[in-house]
Amino acid sequence: MPQSLFRLGQPLAALALVLTLSGFAALESLFAPKAELWERWTAHDANSKTVVDHGPWDTFLKTYVKADPEDLNRVAYGSVTEADKKALHAYLAALRGVRVSTLNHAEQQAYWINMYNALTVRLILDFYPVKTIQDIDLDTGFFSSGPWNKKLIKVEGELVSLNDVEHRILRPIWKDPRIHYAVNCAAVGCPNLQRDAFTGANIGAQLDRAASAYVNSPRGAKLVDGGLVVSKIYSWFQEDFGDSEDAVIDHLERYASTDLATKIVQVDSISGYEYDWSLNGAER
Repeated sequence: MPQSLFRLGQPLAALALVLTLSGFAALESLFAPKAELWERWTAHDANSKTVVDHGPWDTFLKTYVKADPEDLNRVAYGSVTEADKKALHAYLAALRGVRVSTLNHAEQQAYWINMYNALTVRLILDFYPVKTIQDIDLDTGFFSSGPWNKKLIKVEGELVSLNDVEHRILRPIWKDPRIHYAVNCAAVGCPNLQRDAFTGANIGAQLDRAASAYVNSPRGAKLVDGGLVVSKIYSWFQEDFGDSEDAVIDHLERYASTDLATKIVQVDSISGYEYDWSLNGAER
């Protein structure tokens, strides 16, 4: 996810004030991380039958993630027991021991997505209570905020950050826009943290379900006074959705319900972008 522009200093903030809503989204997109391949992680074994055990993560999700009345999956961070925190750490330790380069592509994709989400939850638990993940300021530099650039885990001898996983591994290797519906940054505006772990055997269907759920939620796309308002994800990462507003609209139609699709086909452009960075916690 892009870093908050509200913390980039007065000159940029002043510029943002004079922009329209869509203009501000366009400005933010300039600072969104680009997909830049970390070629070291392209190695895989197409014939590998190895299956990574994501059972502990699946148990955690089913225990602490619940949908609210608006179908937003909220995490009961404040209720996680010390025993389950240790179990989460043990799961991440087990992921560190996996030789990910020897897995097949489907297992690798599930591995990286689950790692990203488990690391994000662990960060929130380590710093809880926080109002937003942006308050976990582990980065340095004028154009940095939040935890995304911090190296958090070592895999096959390489230190890896959340941005590495999303923007240097998942996006450039798989080139699949559905990845944006799978990785979760602990924000209300983000696609749901799913209640089951991704697996190599089921990942295609899981990604489709995640895409459909988000597109059909007001956080993904909605009609406001006849105009189409969508998540800023579609501006930040427009290149992944076809690199144009028309392509984004086509993508939305693909996953929209019949009711929503009939409304989307009547619009020619996107009228606005929204995103809520507040924490996706169960405690309001």
